[in-house]
Amino acid sequence: MTDLTLLILRGGFLLLMWLFVLSVVFALRADLFGGRVRRLPESAAASAPRPAAAKAPATPPTPSPSVGSHGPATTSTVSRIVITSGPKAGLELPLGTEPLTIGRSSEAGLVIRDDYTSSHHARLVLWGDQWMIQDLDSTNGTLHDGERVQPSSPVPVQAGAPIKVGATTFELRK
Repeated sequence: MTDLTLLILRGGFLLLMWLFVLSVVFALRADLFGGRVRRLPESAAASAPRPAAAKAPATPPTPSPSVGSHGPATTSTVSRIVITSGPKAGLELPLGTEPLTIGRSSEAGLVIRDDYTSSHHARLVLWGDQWMIQDLDSTNGTLHDGERVQPSSPVPVQAGAPIKVGATTFELRK
């Protein structure tokens, strides 16, 4: 091999190694700090419910009778969140009126250190006098009373109904 060929091969190998190192750094950064937040298209953003921090709607949504047998959870009946299974089983947190983000990130209101939980996995939002659970486009999804919560539409939370995020199950109680 000529010296020029050897120099080109070394340079290509060095470039390939730097690309590998940079891809590892970007993967670690995305895992630690989360990915970019996607904006909803204007048509979907107009139909999405607004959180309690924004102006509450005049009439809160009413769950259909087939949603569950537990009855709707309202601010007068629900005052805490209780973790029933998982690494933090038995933990109780008081609920206020602010939205509660659930996830692996240290910025979340309820931090769940679990391989099956996304950085920003789900959000509990007070909408009118009804608590709603919204999946934040998580990888493994959020289950409410055994049914998967769609990222596009929040679901009314029933008092005592299990909500599963990763390997952790919790419920809203009086």
